[in-house]
Amino acid sequence: MPRRKRATKRQVLPDPKYNSVLVAKFINGLLRDGKRSVAEKIFYRAVDIANAKNNSDGISVFEKAIENVKPVLEVRSRRVGGATYQVPVEVRRERQQALAIRWIITYAKGRSEKTMAERLAGEFIAAFHNEGASIKKREDTHKMAEANKAFAHFKW
Repeated sequence: MPRRKRATKRQVLPDPKYNSVLVAKFINGLLRDGKRSVAEKIFYRAVDIANAKNNSDGISVFEKAIENVKPVLEVRSRRVGGATYQVPVEVRRERQQALAIRWIITYAKGRSEKTMAERLAGEFIAAFHNEGASIKKREDTHKMAEANKAFAHFKW
């Protein structure tokens, strides 16, 4: 964290194909070694595969998947009097989006399909139908927050 000024948020430009900031952020999360064109190809191919498999608009499947994976609550560690408590807090909108993108990419990498585009499409479709590893991660996060509801008064 900077000592003098607040860090400024950089504006993400929308992607060229769908003109969507969410898609641009997802592609940024997919980037490896600065190879944007490779990440874009993977994403657009995944959307096409999701479109073919699900018989509906691929980009709407993607957006619904992101919406389904977004967590509402999470726990944060709070140290009070020598003890550390897991305090449930609400998640800001930007962080919800960032976590959803991160979880989908992470769990897509762990899938068994052959190409990354197929893995991503599979994760999109699974999240679209409220199933899959990224949805399970959201549910586990919510369960953890629910279990530690007793420490909610330590919220700062």
